[in-house]
Amino acid sequence: MFMERSAAGLRAQEFVLSNLSPSVAQRRFALGVVLVLLVVFVIVAGPLSGLPLRRVDAFIPAYGTAIFVIDSITAALLFAQFSVLRSPALLALANGYCLTALIAIPWTLTFPGVLAPEGGLGGGLQSTVWLYVLSHVGFALFAIVYTLLKDADPMEWLSPRSIRARVLTTVGSVTALVCCATVFVTAGHALLPRIMLDTAEVSYLWYYVIGPMAALFVLALVLLWLWQRSVLDLWLMLVLCAYIIEIALTAFPIPYRFSVGWYAGRVYGVLSGSLVLLILMKEVTMLYGELLRAVLAQRREREVRLLTGDAIAATVAHEIKQPLSAMTVNASTSLGWLDRATPNIDEAKAALQRIVNNGHRAGAVIENIRTLFKRDDARTQTSLDVNNLIREALALVRDDLQTHRIAVQADYNQSLPPIEGNQVQLQQVLVNLITNAIDSMATEDGDRVLSLRSKVYNSDSLMVSVEDVGKGVEPRAIDLIFKPQFTTKVHGMGMGLSICRSIIEAHGGRLWVTANLPQGAIFHFTLPAHREH
Repeated sequence: MFMERSAAGLRAQEFVLSNLSPSVAQRRFALGVVLVLLVVFVIVAGPLSGLPLRRVDAFIPAYGTAIFVIDSITAALLFAQFSVLRSPALLALANGYCLTALIAIPWTLTFPGVLAPEGGLGGGLQSTVWLYVLSHVGFALFAIVYTLLKDADPMEWLSPRSIRARVLTTVGSVTALVCCATVFVTAGHALLPRIMLDTAEVSYLWYYVIGPMAALFVLALVLLWLWQRSVLDLWLMLVLCAYIIEIALTAFPIPYRFSVGWYAGRVYGVLSGSLVLLILMKEVTMLYGELLRAVLAQRREREVRLLTGDAIAATVAHEIKQPLSAMTVNASTSLGWLDRATPNIDEAKAALQRIVNNGHRAGAVIENIRTLFKRDDARTQTSLDVNNLIREALALVRDDLQTHRIAVQADYNQSLPPIEGNQVQLQQVLVNLITNAIDSMATEDGDRVLSLRSKVYNSDSLMVSVEDVGKGVEPRAIDLIFKPQFTTKVHGMGMGLSICRSIIEAHGGRLWVTANLPQGAIFHFTLPAHREH
């Protein structure tokens, strides 16, 4: 069972972002995004660098909230993937997003002017900027750990309860780390190096801080470039590029809060958090869509299977009824010839022979019904004479024709080319159509005439027509009588004409019905001529 579960897990891993290889189109799109980010950076650091901007007080809470929400959702989705795939690399990346989400809370609250002029939570001017540094350094380190753990074996030994415990433990550890860092940068803000000179101006010490910080992101990007194999790796590289540009915008063109570069850097920060979230949401939507389609397909397959079972049962009952009835009639006839004072042995033998023939026909019908519902249909195709098929079908229903006093007019075209098909199935079609004509005329007064005609239909096919003078087909039922389980008979099963059409279409022909004015119906079907002929 463990081996089966492992194999199923390996098959499932082929369809998730952390293992799915990126397509050429995805690589090109990612390259296009990087180029757009670089173009925007050049514009912001160049022509727009001297554009003066004022402080927007509502921007900081909105930005912090956006970072918290986006990174929290991303971390939750990555934790969910870890619970399925049990990859330690995904666990590390999820912790990285959890770290940035949690640090966004004290970063917002300690920002000068949000809760206090120089920073809330008891912090000072240096608290916010160092939280920013810790957030970015922490994410870069987790991204490096993710890259190094990509080839690590999944934690298959962990039970579902252990997986939940592992996730809760790591989230608790990251939360404790953020709390300790917040206490350190707020209570000990006076001991921190002076990066901020006031609430807006940045000292030149900032360049010595962002250098190593940017180097960490470059290292993570290079490692990921060397080991990148999946769609998630591709998008994480875009995130790292956005982070590098964001860090650069905090120092260029000028290291100053509320400048064009600073605002642009915050936009890049939101973008860097949104890239992986968007692709994860897309994956969840696609997987949900695939699951929905799979469930619907399974439901349709079950319904089709049930319908097919009903159709097979109805078909067997419908098709076997005719030879069984003929066998009963012939058996009664045979007994009648033998019960006479002077038994007519020859007539009794003829009736018994017809019983044998109908028994063979019933067996052939059952076999052909089985092949009719098989997908790998290997029916025997032979060269056949249509006129002989008509004669044999009339012979099979001779007793019914005599019982209902129906006259037969057969117009045989002797110059017809042979056809290629399955003899039993085509006989089945003719017998069905003739039997329906008999049933249609059985309750009608007046002359009962059954007409059968065969003729050339076009250059490569011929047509057979079965014509009756019965009650006909109502106009509203013409498009419905060939559908499964639709019937106009009181005790009908609605499968005969549906099967007839399936057989004719499988032979490359067409079956349809027209009105026989002034009374009755004509069923026509075409069959392609034998190719060799």
